[in-house]
Amino acid sequence: MQVTVTYQKVQVLQALRYHFISKREIKFMIILVNVFTTLSAVLFYMKKVTPLAFFISFFLWVVLMLAFWRWLPASIYKRSATFKETFLISLEENHFFIESSKGSKTWAWREFSDMIETPHFFHLYFNSRSFFLLPKDAFSDSDQVHEARMLLKEKIKGKK
Repeated sequence: MQVTVTYQKVQVLQALRYHFISKREIKFMIILVNVFTTLSAVLFYMKKVTPLAFFISFFLWVVLMLAFWRWLPASIYKRSATFKETFLISLEENHFFIESSKGSKTWAWREFSDMIETPHFFHLYFNSRSFFLLPKDAFSDSDQVHEARMLLKEKIKGKK
């Protein structure tokens, strides 16, 4: 199966957010900061802490949310030339093949460690930090998306 891939900024930013927020250590940190902020709000309401302590915890929460929701995805998108190119991708029985104006690359399916499906993309992971986004809108119809989904699930065994 061959598809032509172009990326839409809004969808890529959402996919990058999903990638960051799905990481276990980031989830843990967000939960910890939310609990800390809630606790400081309760203690502030009960007049057990000063307004400064509550403000600092709230400020920490806002900065953390902005970092993972806005700044980090935007900086990754801005630095990566990949999202501004057009690719021809072939999903073959034994390989994933990608070609652009700059060259081509082939990966055996065993080189992918995991696959996650989100509303607009298939995230094809090489390891926990390195992945390729395959947009679903590159496929001509829902039957082709389903066919790709089945192929990816079959070939990439480490599905989360």
